[in-house]
Amino acid sequence: MTVKRRCLERLLLVLSLLWCVPLCLSGSSTARSALMVVEGSEPDGEAQVSDDEDPEDLEVFQPTNQWQELRPGQAVPAGSHVRLDLQTGKREAKLQDSPGEEAGGRQGMVNTESQTFTAQELKKALKHFKEAAVVPTDEEKEAAEALRAQFRPLEELKRDMEALGVMMETDFQIMSRLLQQFNSSAASLEERVSALREMEYLVHQVDTAQDFVTIGGLQLVIGTLNSSVPVLQEHAALVLGSALSSNPVVQVESVEGGALQKLLLLLATEQPLPVKKKALFAMASLLRHFPFAQQRFLKLGGLQVLEALFLSPGGASLRVRAVTLLYDMIVEKELILQHGLDPVPDASYEARLQQYSQVSVLPQLAERGWCGLVPELLASPEHDVREKALRALLAMMPPCQELYRGDRALAAALSLLQEQYQGLAESERSFGDENGYFGELLGLVESMLGKLR
Repeated sequence: MTVKRRCLERLLLVLSLLWCVPLCLSGSSTARSALMVVEGSEPDGEAQVSDDEDPEDLEVFQPTNQWQELRPGQAVPAGSHVRLDLQTGKREAKLQDSPGEEAGGRQGMVNTESQTFTAQELKKALKHFKEAAVVPTDEEKEAAEALRAQFRPLEELKRDMEALGVMMETDFQIMSRLLQQFNSSAASLEERVSALREMEYLVHQVDTAQDFVTIGGLQLVIGTLNSSVPVLQEHAALVLGSALSSNPVVQVESVEGGALQKLLLLLATEQPLPVKKKALFAMASLLRHFPFAQQRFLKLGGLQVLEALFLSPGGASLRVRAVTLLYDMIVEKELILQHGLDPVPDASYEARLQQYSQVSVLPQLAERGWCGLVPELLASPEHDVREKALRALLAMMPPCQELYRGDRALAAALSLLQEQYQGLAESERSFGDENGYFGELLGLVESMLGKLR
């Protein structure tokens, strides 16, 4: 008998749930679609309320402290307790037990005097939203005015921007104006130097540098390298080097315009140190990734010029720059031969490979005695100079290895550097830097010592 009773109770529970779910869905649908506010404006400023969705007014359940049965279609105020009687299948609702909870706070939202909301009541409530807006106090108004006074009106800003737009110049126009200023016979030396400085800033951009070539600026700068005024030579070489950096179009035009010969002339003749520094910078920019220019450099005696520069007194900074230029040429060729610069060789790779094969830097370096010159930089107290010298020595190892193996002075210098950098690298590791700068230098020294054994 007990088993039959339990089965009957379960059957009633399932039937009640099946009956309740559609009612809940229909109730929520009614609550959602009963009110629809349409954006718009009426002459009297009232909001428009569309009651096309439901012709009947919304019936709202009025909860009390006692459980009451909910009729189908009634809307339940937010915060009310709702339960389902599993025996009868009916829904019941009541107020929150505690008057301080959310339901108590929202009770004022319910129309307690009437069980329905008419369309006119909703329109009246929406109209009062604007009328009931908070009116700012005098202090708030003064604060708003003070804040507004800190900013300029939008219309005034627009007028100023339009006035500025009339005077706006493109880079091309600026470059043309600077060239006119430089070429003017009435321009002073300071004005011409100022024009070159501004040109140097602009030609860092690839497109602007190519426009610089188009309007004749490149030939003007190359011609200025022959000036008798050192400050003009210095700034002209700087402009040229900046325009040449990573810009193949300018590189080709410069070689055809005779820039290589004029730069070599500046480096080979007696010139102030700033002029030679800028000329060496322009030379490096011209030769980088340009095998044709490198070949011309070697044929015009570029190594001899750099050798004289290296041996000249008072040119310590020029020595490092000259060795760095040669190191870049050596490594660049090795990378292109190993497809390092061309991960996926294209149609022009074979042409570049053929051009680089004609650039024989290492044999000429050994022939000109550079194997004995570069080790002199190891005596420098600056770590950066030592690093560049070590990298150059490793790059020059194929033609110079036999000479280095018999050089006891070189071996002794490397042993001293090894001892010094072991201590510095250990100090780096004690601070948690496993791959520090001194550890890298120690690796270069040990690589050199390994090749001398």
